[in-house]
Amino acid sequence: MDRPEEEMEKLLRKLADMIRLERRLIDTLSRLRCKIHKRGCAQLRASLTNTSLSKGTIVPEVSIISLLQNGSQTWEWNMILKSLQYLCFARKKLIDDLIDQFEKNLKAAKKISQEVNDKHASESSQKGNSGNQPSENPNRGKRPPGLPDIPMPPLSAILAAIAAFAVLFLMANKGKEISWKEFYAEYLAKGLIDRLIVHRNWVEVKVREDANVGITPYFYIGSVETFERSLAAAQQHLGFDPENHVTVIYNPIDTTSVISSLIPVAILFLLAWPIIRMFFSSRRSSGKDVAGSRGGASPFGGGGPFNMFGFGQSTARLINKNDIDIKFKDVAGCEEAKIEIMEFVNFLKNPEQYKKLGAKIPKGAILTGPPGTGKTLLAKATAGEANVPFITVSGSEFLEMFVGVGPARVRDMFSMARKNAPCILFIDEIDAVGRKRGEGRFGGHSEQENTLNQLLVEMDGFSTEESSVIVIAATNRPDILDAALLRPGRFDRQIYIPVPDIKGRASIFRVHLAKLKTSLDKMELSRKLAALTPGFSGADVANVCNEAALVAARDAGNEIIMKNFEQAIERVVAGMEKKSQVLQPEEKKVVAFHEAGHAITGWFLKHADPLLKVSIIPRGKGLGYAQYLPKEQYLYSTEQLLDRMCMMLGGRVSEEIFFERITTGAQDDLQKITEMAYSQIVKFGMSKKVGPLSFTEGSTFQKPYSETTAELIDQEVRNLVDTAYKRTHELLESKKPQIETVAQRLLQNEILSREDLIELLGPRPFAEKQTYEEFVAGTGGLDEDVSLPKGLESWNKTKNLKDNPETKVSATDGTDKASTER
Repeated sequence: MDRPEEEMEKLLRKLADMIRLERRLIDTLSRLRCKIHKRGCAQLRASLTNTSLSKGTIVPEVSIISLLQNGSQTWEWNMILKSLQYLCFARKKLIDDLIDQFEKNLKAAKKISQEVNDKHASESSQKGNSGNQPSENPNRGKRPPGLPDIPMPPLSAILAAIAAFAVLFLMANKGKEISWKEFYAEYLAKGLIDRLIVHRNWVEVKVREDANVGITPYFYIGSVETFERSLAAAQQHLGFDPENHVTVIYNPIDTTSVISSLIPVAILFLLAWPIIRMFFSSRRSSGKDVAGSRGGASPFGGGGPFNMFGFGQSTARLINKNDIDIKFKDVAGCEEAKIEIMEFVNFLKNPEQYKKLGAKIPKGAILTGPPGTGKTLLAKATAGEANVPFITVSGSEFLEMFVGVGPARVRDMFSMARKNAPCILFIDEIDAVGRKRGEGRFGGHSEQENTLNQLLVEMDGFSTEESSVIVIAATNRPDILDAALLRPGRFDRQIYIPVPDIKGRASIFRVHLAKLKTSLDKMELSRKLAALTPGFSGADVANVCNEAALVAARDAGNEIIMKNFEQAIERVVAGMEKKSQVLQPEEKKVVAFHEAGHAITGWFLKHADPLLKVSIIPRGKGLGYAQYLPKEQYLYSTEQLLDRMCMMLGGRVSEEIFFERITTGAQDDLQKITEMAYSQIVKFGMSKKVGPLSFTEGSTFQKPYSETTAELIDQEVRNLVDTAYKRTHELLESKKPQIETVAQRLLQNEILSREDLIELLGPRPFAEKQTYEEFVAGTGGLDEDVSLPKGLESWNKTKNLKDNPETKVSATDGTDKASTER
């Protein structure tokens, strides 16, 4: 008995022989048609021409047989009729045999695969029963119920697909393509043609053997009917006798198109087979990890079927504290948040301190605040200081293009955390996965929502057990987070980290100045720089220190001086100085009077910010620059806001007074004024006509108030801006000589300091604060309080050392150093 591969090969050979026989019969039919054409049998010629046979399409054999029965009853027709009938039934039988043989091969391969698996399972069980070997997983070598074991396709199927692809490639190489004109002039007119083989949309030219042409030429046609008319006209034009017309053979069955339609399916199956095989293998092997997570059991383990490529495996990383150089002493300006994080670490290290009072360990905390305030930095310091495992992951790493990857990664991440408990799990930028459900989506289902649901279940779900895993997350968009994520039991604490105040900035400056080379007193320098940088975040402070070092290096200095820090602050606030940007004299004059208008307005208004420097050297996108020294203030009155609006309108009003025209230079000022005016009317309820109402910013297409209220708001905003504009105009009209004096000095020196303005205008008529000590007076001390509560003084030490001597941990002195240095 032949092997299955040999049986398949025989059947394929029979099919190939049958295709060749069918093509020879079609050629015979075409030759008979040519004879009929030459003998002038008009009726039969018309019947053959109008059928699908002459048009080159594939038609069933029955249609050909019925056509032949309507024609001549010569012995030639009868022979072809019988041959086609035989082919019709033989081909069907051969295809059935091929299908049967393929099914037999599949069954044989499946049987062999099952025998191999059973043999492997028996060997594993024997090893597991021996005394010297550890027990193996009993599920190894067995597939879970309902999972089919699909064998690899037989070798004959692969070879057949490769052979079909080769046939397609060879048949696609038709020869040399020519045009109709070349065919007419080079072949038809010279009488080199033996016959023409007409396919669906192209014609193969068979030349005589004595022509020595070489490569077989061919040309494309629009339709068979058009080709026949053109060929008949060409032969008539050349004076060919009808008896000597070129033989035309029609090939209605385009083998190339048939094979080409099957080849992509075969190739796709062969390419996809390893993936399918790996899929079922991963499902079979995942039976040993049934309990993949606490949130819910999964037959695929923590990662599911995606684990075969690592898609379902969590990207969370277990941080080694020795690889983190950042300690708590490197974090400043957020002492309250730092104490909260220290308390979490103390929960894990000394749980008895809290359990004896009946307290439970919080599930998690979320760090919120503006960008650059130190949320991620605080997490890094926690990883560097905490003597417990620290796992970190980014919120965007949960979402991929594959459905189900996000929830699988969440399960795998919490499984990893519970194995390393007690530990801290940090999720950075959690807004990527914790966004509110059902908002801004055209459909009710999304991968992000599935991932969020799995996160909610893992943190506090029905099957969630008590574990010493604390989840810390960070985001600067708490307003878009889902309410279920923020409730107690998941994130018990919301720790807000604001932009540091002047004391916090001084502490941050000391941290970064410690690494810089300067002969200046760093304590005094940190306080002075803190006073010069109101509103700066921790990231801005770090950028100022780095820019100062870069400026000093650019100037080839041996150390960083005060001028370098001032240049760095200007660089961060206003942008890079553009000395190469040359302004026209008229434009430079307009900029000088514009900046002088700002300076004079702020100088003579009580609630305006003190001016430090004014310049007409272009910086960033602006042509001029004024630096102010605002005080630390959280509450503003209507008078203070009005003075600020007048100060911003000073440049536009100065242009109008001195040049009797306005320019586009006040665009940024007008934008800030409009925003400030709308905030007073819409948010702060400072309009008597609108009343004490506050409208939150809703959708762009739907306002939370009526059209009548909107018109009233617009009118009140316009009245408020007009009032500020008139007040500024009256002030600058009375100070025209001072404006012109300041403008001329600006045109001469380009930069004016506070001392220069005092020389030109005299002392400012209002009391103002300039030094760090004046700003912090009455706030309880010069520096921020960095002392720890009594219960956290030994936050990084294990207290029950007598019971567990192996767990003794040396205390880090980062907190003590921070308190002494600051």
